[in-house]
Amino acid sequence: MKNIFIINGGQKFAHSGGAFNNTLNRWTIETLQKNGYQVRGFNVNDEFNPKTEVENFKWADMIIYHMPIWWFQVPNRLKFYIDEVFTAGHENGIYKNDGRSRQNPDVNYGTGGLMHGKKYMVNTTWNAPETAFTLPGEFFDQVAVDDGILFGFHKMNQFTGMERLGGFHFHDLEKNATSERIENYRKAYNEHLNKVLQLENQFA
Repeated sequence: MKNIFIINGGQKFAHSGGAFNNTLNRWTIETLQKNGYQVRGFNVNDEFNPKTEVENFKWADMIIYHMPIWWFQVPNRLKFYIDEVFTAGHENGIYKNDGRSRQNPDVNYGTGGLMHGKKYMVNTTWNAPETAFTLPGEFFDQVAVDDGILFGFHKMNQFTGMERLGGFHFHDLEKNATSERIENYRKAYNEHLNKVLQLENQFA
């Protein structure tokens, strides 16, 4: 694994300026380049050509998504990007079909991806504290981010054939974004990212 494509989903909208996702993007690029990886990136605030972006997916060994969660969904600009780019990737490196045959249409749905062998990671940023997912009686009913809010996002990537790697979730970034917490997050995230990369390289 040597080529990594980073998608910065920190859309600018209303009171959200995408500042922390830009910081996260910078941390990631610094760590990757320090370890000798080739890096390409896209920011969802920029205009894009879907066919050009398909080539970035085809080039990459690994995709890293950074994104805030808005109203329990991905930002609308990121969803638009995915819709446009993945559609442009039909029979062009991203997916061939839904995997089924007309002879037996009840089975094999979701197996028509063309990105087998590639990996992806999803990192999310939240206003919600981590305890909203872990404590009994709190809002998310003890359902983890990856098993609840991101379930559909993970299935989307699985549909293309990509394999999921463990991501990192940053919580309570509005009411409790102290400089100390941000620095602790930086250290923890860099440690996590390095561990993921080391493990992947062992089996490359």
